[in-house]
Amino acid sequence: MHIFIIEDEPLIRRELKILLENAMYQVTAADIFENLVNQVQTAMPDLILMDVNLPGISGFDLCIQLREQTDIPVIFLTGRTDSMDELNGILKGADDYITKPYQPPLLLARIAAVLKRTKGTKPESFSKNGVTLHIPRCCLSFQSKSVELTKNEMKILHLLFLHEGEFVSRITLVEYLWENQIFIDDNTLSVHVTNIRKKLNSIGAEDFIETKRGIGYRI
Repeated sequence: MHIFIIEDEPLIRRELKILLENAMYQVTAADIFENLVNQVQTAMPDLILMDVNLPGISGFDLCIQLREQTDIPVIFLTGRTDSMDELNGILKGADDYITKPYQPPLLLARIAAVLKRTKGTKPESFSKNGVTLHIPRCCLSFQSKSVELTKNEMKILHLLFLHEGEFVSRITLVEYLWENQIFIDDNTLSVHVTNIRKKLNSIGAEDFIETKRGIGYRI
């Protein structure tokens, strides 16, 4: 499960990241507080953990913006302890409201509870023209054949399927992988796409990924 942290205090952000990674979550922590909705849509997390007091925007307002674009669950983790703030957070669309200072075991338990309640909202597979990407199995299938994917290959294909019919730029793909703590440069991306194409060819799905020079890739 992938958790996206929106917390502007560096020390707390680092503590949360370590806590969640030790609990075996994949974690992305925003350190730039502009275009947060776009950042979330690119990362496609399973849950958002965020503060109320953020630079340039209220977490309540951000929650409203997120709810207009996605149904990803949101948990507020904040120092604002007033009961009206908690009520406001829930009314704005949050799934839970936790006050600081938090107890790590309780925080993890409440995150797990929200994920258990909402984990069925994300598809486990994507298909187009007979080609299916199986997320839990990390593989591709076409007709009666299948091939395993590396973690990076699956992430690239996942983003392409999420933007089916649209060209996804190379820089968007690189930034997507970078946000997930996988260092990748432009040449490495080319190698990954070449390997994906070879795997597609091996199961009979030639020309599945379209390249437009200077633009990006599309399925």
